[in-house]
Amino acid sequence: MKKIASLFLVSVFAGAITLGAYKLFFEKESYKWVTTQEETPFVTTSNLETSASGAGINEVDFTSAAEKTVNSVVHVKNMTMSSRGPSSIAEFFYGYERKSTPQVGTGSGVIISPDGYIVTNNHVIANSSQLEVVLNNNKSYEAEVIGTDADSDIALLKIDAEDALPYLAFGDSDNAKIGEWVLAVGNPFNLTSTVTAGIVSAKARSLSPTGAQSFIQTDAAVNPGNSGGALVNTNGDLIGINTAITSQTGSYVGYAFAVPSNIAKKVVEDIMEFGNVQKGLLGISAANTRSPQAIEMGLDELEGVYVAGVEEESGADEAGIMQGDVIKKVDNVNIGKFSELTGYLNSKRPGDVVQVTLDRDGENLVKNVTLKKQNSIILPATSFKVKNLTKEDKKKFGVSKGVKIIDVPQGYSRYGLTNKVIVELDGEPINNIDDAKQRFGQLSRYGRTSFTMINEDGEKEHMILQ
Repeated sequence: MKKIASLFLVSVFAGAITLGAYKLFFEKESYKWVTTQEETPFVTTSNLETSASGAGINEVDFTSAAEKTVNSVVHVKNMTMSSRGPSSIAEFFYGYERKSTPQVGTGSGVIISPDGYIVTNNHVIANSSQLEVVLNNNKSYEAEVIGTDADSDIALLKIDAEDALPYLAFGDSDNAKIGEWVLAVGNPFNLTSTVTAGIVSAKARSLSPTGAQSFIQTDAAVNPGNSGGALVNTNGDLIGINTAITSQTGSYVGYAFAVPSNIAKKVVEDIMEFGNVQKGLLGISAANTRSPQAIEMGLDELEGVYVAGVEEESGADEAGIMQGDVIKKVDNVNIGKFSELTGYLNSKRPGDVVQVTLDRDGENLVKNVTLKKQNSIILPATSFKVKNLTKEDKKKFGVSKGVKIIDVPQGYSRYGLTNKVIVELDGEPINNIDDAKQRFGQLSRYGRTSFTMINEDGEKEHMILQ
């Protein structure tokens, strides 16, 4: 055993001596010094300049905007009454007592004045029998509906508070930029004073086939209950009223939409001043760029709005805009699609003058257009599209009052109603589209009514609806 241990020690010493001799006499010195002057290798992936210091999310301060906003956003509770139908076969055959049960829907709202005016969505307060507004300090008030506009989905409420309330002033949504940080503040799932952050994903986004809507799209988390809440920038400026999400589940998946503040502000001011919304119309119809005919003409690749038609005696007609013109700009706003045009015009009133830059066969023209009041509407009950009579119509049909039918639903197409003038409803005269809207709105779904028309030959015709 001692002999084995001795051999092991001898082997270790011999190896150490051999290694030391090699290091000392044969191996050359090789060192690499890293100095501050030596450049670190980088691979260039872009020629764009790097962002300035402070452009990252960690450098953005949301706290000031959040503190400014949360106390100005309220919880809106909408109580509606629903009727219960028969719950069994026996009740159906032998009768039952119809009972109304209360249902409570919730949403959000934004205080826009210290005396208690609140803006929210029309769908948040629709069909309400009672409205309650709860502030961030848990004080609750009964709210009064001052006015609504279903087209923009904006409603104006009023509460009477003892003290001046914190509020948000409308910002300029036209100045919002894609990629800009924004906060969404509201009450999702009854969780009060919830703040989420995201960016402006797109502007002038439309969710309807007609392109008449114009939303700010954001990826800030918005869920049921956020409707009517505030969309603010990092300065705390109100740039939108959160309105909708697109989702197969009904909850947030990355797409949220807000009514731009310039549109909401204009609707609120109109309601307060006139009691309804004053729409300033250009008087053109745009081509459906997705139709086969438009695609064949290359209109789907067009940058701008192709004028498919011009209404008689409209501002566009009087300014000399023609079918086939392409609208490229209105005032200082570039127009690439129809929703951008409607979004800008929705912030204008009748009588406002806008400067329209258009392309006509390759030539740039500038036209000053005076916007006019809405001249056509869709009638309740029948869904006829009618318009006020022009001077030429009055002369042609030999009448001084009435409304001209310019389009009807498919179910009425076989009756040949287009281009006839409605002059009476149940024996009462119809003067204009406002009169027609009110009268047709009073019709019962189950009643019987008749209206009198004048055809292009000046002959009277009667039609009965039941």
